[in-house]
Amino acid sequence: MMSRLLVAIDRIHQPVTAYAHCDLPCGVYDPAQARVEAESVRGIQQKFQDSDDPVFKQRAVLIKEERADLVKHHLWVLWTDYFKPNHLEAYPDLHDKFWTATKLAGDAKKSQDPTQGQQLLDAIAEIDRIYQETKKA
Repeated sequence: MMSRLLVAIDRIHQPVTAYAHCDLPCGVYDPAQARVEAESVRGIQQKFQDSDDPVFKQRAVLIKEERADLVKHHLWVLWTDYFKPNHLEAYPDLHDKFWTATKLAGDAKKSQDPTQGQQLLDAIAEIDRIYQETKKA
């Protein structure tokens, strides 16, 4: 009985090699997550402009900054975990597109202008277009 238990314990501690091309099965990554947060940023920027309540404006700025950080997070995950060298070969300006989008997300933390939020959404839309093309391949 004791020898079977030792064999079972040895099996548990054996290293297992797993092979995957991403963290989770395909389809998990999607620019939609960044877009939803960017839509919140733009919406908050507009509500900030439409309000004359200083307490509301203060809360809006705090929430907008959190959402802008989430945009950056979702873009970075997509950039670093989904896109591979073959995508960069097909889309040589992909790094620049991500840099621009994440820079715009950072700028959104400082801006209360909804046109800035729209620029962020436009940058994410361009990344989404490329993402959708890579999903077809």
